[in-house]
Amino acid sequence: MPLHPEFEAMLAQIAEAGRPGFNEMSPTEARDFYSAMRVPADHILVHEIEDRTISSAGGDIPIRIYTPEGSGPFPVFMNFHGGGWVIGDLESADAQCRQICSLADCIVVSVDYRLAPEHVFPAAADDCYTATCWVAEHAESLNADAKRIAIGGDSAGGNLAAVVALKARDENGPELVFQLLVYPVTDARCDSQSYSDNADGYMLTRDSMLWFWDHYCPATMQRSHAYASPALATDLSNLPPAFVLTAEYDPLRDEGEAYAVLLEKAGVEVDCKRYPGLIHGFFSLCHVLTAGQDGMQDACNALKKAFS
Repeated sequence: MPLHPEFEAMLAQIAEAGRPGFNEMSPTEARDFYSAMRVPADHILVHEIEDRTISSAGGDIPIRIYTPEGSGPFPVFMNFHGGGWVIGDLESADAQCRQICSLADCIVVSVDYRLAPEHVFPAAADDCYTATCWVAEHAESLNADAKRIAIGGDSAGGNLAAVVALKARDENGPELVFQLLVYPVTDARCDSQSYSDNADGYMLTRDSMLWFWDHYCPATMQRSHAYASPALATDLSNLPPAFVLTAEYDPLRDEGEAYAVLLEKAGVEVDCKRYPGLIHGFFSLCHVLTAGQDGMQDACNALKKAFS
């Protein structure tokens, strides 16, 4: 399918502006640029938003808690933001957290995990797992249901969600009911066909992904670990059901779809849907572009089904 007109126009504006790729910036420059691109979503109203901090062995972990209207106890969705483990924060994830809270009628806990290169693998995964355990342990005080906790994220956040699912299984952690993996990073080898088909011109580039990996996991031998590349895990059984969303014009398309196949072969209930004409990032932009709204609605429907 041709590129969606909204993204065609957006990419044309980016090309005309001549902005450098993330791989041509320092991490600080990339963070500043990513922050400047953010479109506020204050118009998406939820009942309550609270910022808190979790203490952990690796340092304090900021979280933001979104609570919907109603009496509860509510199911919980743990959101791990995208940004290649290098950029992104609570603010960049605000729009999708508001939408999920509202559309899926659940508490959303957004996790501001440590970023690379200041904190390399597995710091981000450890923080996300610690936050998930904390929410399970303190569910009652959050007016949440500890038996209905789902995890998810977009891009690097999808990677972290897949890893948290593995860690929860391996370490007898919280019983998770669902994993929402939005164009997830699953394989550090970066050698799929979609890395060639969509190497340039669709916002996320192959070179930028290599740059992200080099910052997050500079010790290349560690990249084959299941907690870095879930697709390389030797055992994917006994994991929560999953919904994997991919975009046609995305370097990560094939590894997301391949991971869905691996989950299914391991006996995990999984649904996988490719969104034609869309690019990497459509999920976090659906509050300003109509193109990604079907994906957001599908994701929230899947969450509501899992919570029921």
